[in-house]
Amino acid sequence: MFAHEDLFHAFLIKYAEIGIKGKNRYLFEDALIRQIRFALKAAEGEFAVRKVTGRIYVEARTPFDFDEVVECLTHVFGIAGICPMVQFDNNGFEDLKERLLDYVGKVHPEGNFTFKVQTKRADKRFPMDSNEINAALGEALLEAYPGLRVDVHEPDVFFYVEVRERINLYSRIIPGPGGMPVGTSGKAMLLLSGGIDSPVAGWMVAKRGVKIDAVYFHAPPYTSERAKEKVVDLAKLVSRYAGPMDLHVINFTDIQLYIYDQCPHEELTIIMRRYMMRIAEAIAEETGALGLITGESIGQVASQTLPSLACTNEVCRLPVFRPVIGFDKQDIVDIALKINTFETSIQPFEDCCTIFVAKHPVTKPNRKVIRRSEEKLAEKIDEMVKTALETREVIRVE
Repeated sequence: MFAHEDLFHAFLIKYAEIGIKGKNRYLFEDALIRQIRFALKAAEGEFAVRKVTGRIYVEARTPFDFDEVVECLTHVFGIAGICPMVQFDNNGFEDLKERLLDYVGKVHPEGNFTFKVQTKRADKRFPMDSNEINAALGEALLEAYPGLRVDVHEPDVFFYVEVRERINLYSRIIPGPGGMPVGTSGKAMLLLSGGIDSPVAGWMVAKRGVKIDAVYFHAPPYTSERAKEKVVDLAKLVSRYAGPMDLHVINFTDIQLYIYDQCPHEELTIIMRRYMMRIAEAIAEETGALGLITGESIGQVASQTLPSLACTNEVCRLPVFRPVIGFDKQDIVDIALKINTFETSIQPFEDCCTIFVAKHPVTKPNRKVIRRSEEKLAEKIDEMVKTALETREVIRVE
């Protein structure tokens, strides 16, 4: 078995949605190139990332680990496909034919499958057109490898040939995460807990090109330092896709205890949630974020019924994005497994939301009643919120 890095020294990066952009497509391509360069900093080796007439290439300049590079690229939003390719000088058809035969022998040694050759001739100086190249290469493959068969409709393997100033040859397209390059759609603030849902919500919004930061509400000594470390670990896992983020850690203990002492216990969760949203919005506005992100899903818990969501929304001026709002729990778990946050999320370290939960929380809160209950907090709550904001810890997560 050959080592991939011995044959492949370049990757063709395919994008999907970016391709339908108009005159500003180059902005999205440039953003994608920046994200690819950033992602490859985690891999050993030096790489050139360049754009040539609608194509983005990653070219290795030094020895590298193939699997490591692919792993890095599969975390870059905006990439639809990663094509390990052989790239060589355009020295005419005979050289191209020999290169293809050698490629098949190394990459597809099983030699028993259906195939189709698909050529794009961007360099019109090449003496054969695309159909002629397809036919001649197909004939050469059938002669060299008796186990191969042509199937132009549903082949097992496509052999892609791009005739440009140099020639690109590849047959494998490794799926990328899709979406849009991070940073092309503004910035939002994620309310990140230690649960399953909020990391998935952050990942989903980041996939649409949104730069995210996060806020976590910590309640020592009721929540342990390990609970905070768990959230930092989750932020790191999300940042593999979303890029570097600032995690704002709010000490929420005094606010929670004050609400607990002054307000009806069945309203505790809703009022606590309203103050979380207020604080998150204050940080968002301070840092230039244009919206809040939560992992709420309708009906999952008492604070996520429609009346409860309307009640928490009432205190926000910025839009609140809830990308998993209509998902079943298993839908969310499936994504958490895919992005590798699930095992961290289920570690048994509780956050402040689960510590201060009433036995019978209100599921249909009346907003007028909630506002009257919050009036009991008027003496101290503003100063407490101010202190929580001023004393927050900001952790840079990469």
